[in-house]
Amino acid sequence: MVNFITNLINGLSLGSIYAIIAIGYTMVYGIAKMLNFAHGDVIMIGGYLSFMVITNWKLGIPLGIIAAIVGCMLLGMAVERIAYRPLRKAASPLAILITAIGVSYFLQNFALLVFGSNPMIYTSVVPFNTVDIGPFRIPGTTLVSIASSIVLVSLLQLFINRTRRGQAMLACAQDRDAAALMGISINKTITLTFAIGSAMAGIAGVLLCSAYPSLSPYTGAMPGIKAFVAAVFGGIGSIPGAMIGGLVLGVIEILSRTYISSQLADAIVFGVLIVVLLVRPTGLLGKKIQEKV
Repeated sequence: MVNFITNLINGLSLGSIYAIIAIGYTMVYGIAKMLNFAHGDVIMIGGYLSFMVITNWKLGIPLGIIAAIVGCMLLGMAVERIAYRPLRKAASPLAILITAIGVSYFLQNFALLVFGSNPMIYTSVVPFNTVDIGPFRIPGTTLVSIASSIVLVSLLQLFINRTRRGQAMLACAQDRDAAALMGISINKTITLTFAIGSAMAGIAGVLLCSAYPSLSPYTGAMPGIKAFVAAVFGGIGSIPGAMIGGLVLGVIEILSRTYISSQLADAIVFGVLIVVLLVRPTGLLGKKIQEKV
């Protein structure tokens, strides 16, 4: 029983990281109606930025985390401005998909050129290794990951529901044309959305590399795909759905690795998504959209 609860906690830790990444996907889709498949590579860039500041330049963990957040935020804004904004009005979904894949390959190859292909050992940003709670010895990264996801989602919900910028995001998500008529700048709102989602990707990169301390140009690829699965699982466009989807997905993955097969864990994760979409195509908290004819 102790082992099962320990694995459950580890699943919630991994799921918390997936949730933070998934929020970036779901925000961009909910407001810009685009899927940013380069989001996973932003995670990797965040990992490298924090690694340079903390390990190479010895400037300390706080500055490393800030560098990851600010660097990823600026990167997200640049990607939106250069790659996605020209496609927003007239491009087909296929053109957007090809562009997203191109941005992803560009970021991966940029990291290969700058940092090389050899994995780097990442130093955890969590100052304590383990915490004993009753019979459980819980890694510090696990507690920090879970706490971070709760705090970030709570702050994001407050921002969206209590601020003018947040209300502008909601208006754009509901009806972009009507929002523009009300004086809301669509371009600024979407750029802010990319900035917030990418900043959260930077935090996720630091947490992911702290929990799994190996950093390479491909570090963000599979977590990015799984976070997208979590966003779809919870209901793409729903921030609480992304949170729930990420947590459920992390638990399923860890329990599958432990009790079924480590080789089949990924297949089980994607299989669960297929089942959920067959039963509820909009995801757990997604809303069904009725199109007017």
